[in-house]
Amino acid sequence: MQTFQHATVRGLKMFYREAGSKDLPTIVLLHGFPSSSHMFRDLIPQLAEKFHIIAPDYIGFGYSDAPSVSDFEYTFDNLAEYVDEFLFSALGLKKFSIYVQDYGAPIGYRIAFKHQDAIEGIIVQNGNAYAEGIGAGFDAMKPFWANRTPETEKPVRTLLTLETTIFQYTHGVKDASRISPDSYTVDQHFMDRAGNDAIQLSLLHNYQANLTHYDEWHTFFRNKQPKTLIVWGKNDPFFTVEGAQAYLRDIPKAELNLFDTGHFALEELGDVIAKKIVSFFS
Repeated sequence: MQTFQHATVRGLKMFYREAGSKDLPTIVLLHGFPSSSHMFRDLIPQLAEKFHIIAPDYIGFGYSDAPSVSDFEYTFDNLAEYVDEFLFSALGLKKFSIYVQDYGAPIGYRIAFKHQDAIEGIIVQNGNAYAEGIGAGFDAMKPFWANRTPETEKPVRTLLTLETTIFQYTHGVKDASRISPDSYTVDQHFMDRAGNDAIQLSLLHNYQANLTHYDEWHTFFRNKQPKTLIVWGKNDPFFTVEGAQAYLRDIPKAELNLFDTGHFALEELGDVIAKKIVSFFS
């Protein structure tokens, strides 16, 4: 049975989905942009017999509180601190694996670097940690990173539109009829909330800060050799195949799977990925 709950972290409510017995190994599912824990809606029931599943919405996403940019610092450091406190203090978790996709990677790897002995394994699904993993989809952001002005912000704002959200879900897929419109419709509903554009632009500008942490994350990978399963949509315009392959430099025993699909591989190949996870971690 899956439940839908809130926990309070530093006065803000964080929504999360939970399933599976707490006596089973825990996997924390960390979502990407522009999504929420909704992206795991079909995966969770497929894992709940073998694992205890926790899937939170970050502050500013999904059903979690979304204070304005004047009341909350929207950086990846700060989002990770809230998820960290949610997992360890609010839920009292001691050890768990992490499933990271897109934004989930810089959030999850900050937590993993800080609590290295707590991490039992990693599932990487188009979650980047290497410079060569930054694809052409980021080209519009680079002038914005270098100098944030109304002019450099204009092309980045296109990432907040329904057209781009649909593109993120459908580009590179083998069979577009397998992509539920629920996915991008729900994402865009939250994206279009008043004030959310400012939240997302703050995070898109701050994304460049993640690159400065890559070396320390690589050190963690090399020193701890976490049990790692990579399930990667190889047609992703944002995160490249080279970024997936780069993990093997630091974690040579990681299992690499490249699938003929796009950025949100779960939408088309959720059954396949669920079976991989159960086989690899059970």
